[in-house]
Amino acid sequence: MTWLGVWLVGVGLADLVRSSPRPQVRRWAVGVGLVATAGLGALGGLLAPTDLVVGLGAALALLLWVRWSQQALLTGTGHVPALGALALGAVWLVALSGWSSDAGGLLGRWLRWADLPAVGANADPGQVLLVAGLLLANLATGNIIVRLVLVSVGALRPADRTSDPGAEPAEQLRGGRLLGPMERVLIIGLGLAGQVTAAGLVIAAKGLIRFPELQSKRSDHESVEGAGIDQVTEYFLVGSFVSWLLALGSLVLTR
Repeated sequence: MTWLGVWLVGVGLADLVRSSPRPQVRRWAVGVGLVATAGLGALGGLLAPTDLVVGLGAALALLLWVRWSQQALLTGTGHVPALGALALGAVWLVALSGWSSDAGGLLGRWLRWADLPAVGANADPGQVLLVAGLLLANLATGNIIVRLVLVSVGALRPADRTSDPGAEPAEQLRGGRLLGPMERVLIIGLGLAGQVTAAGLVIAAKGLIRFPELQSKRSDHESVEGAGIDQVTEYFLVGSFVSWLLALGSLVLTR
């Protein structure tokens, strides 16, 4: 699973870069992701010929994910190929994980020397890379996945239609782009610490906090400031469940 962790770090960094409000920064997203993937692979000692084959597949999946997901968010079409590129990239790396070399190299030596808190000097570099990759992927990448699903079900408009008249559900329930990553990282952190019950409480708390907000903005005509109450509820429920599944799925991969 070492290559999966390396690849997720590259994907997470690429998506963080392309979430920048500056167009001149976003253009470097793919390059940053590919350099991070190749650099971490080299630092982790993944330099065998078979590692090259696995790494090339990871680079192709990263490139397709960034390109197709950006197109899907812009036009509202092609979300299945975009999500498929991400899923197939992960399946490819898990299926060929037996081909990868044992993680070590400069990264392994540095981990033994640094003796990081909560990691320790005897930590498996592959596991460290996997956890780091999953945490990074649950930031901007998680948000993009959630938005792709919301656009595909019609709960959000594509970027090229945001000027259409009418309110967006996302405008009524603010903070999702920030709260979503924080929530996912908290769930993963609590799960890694063995506090699965506390992670469940985080999920329950979100619903309790959002429910009064929905009720307070609901009018007598079943609308929420221009957007139907059913649209806002769909946006909240679909987005939340996808976000929770990403966090719980990530937690399963760390076991």
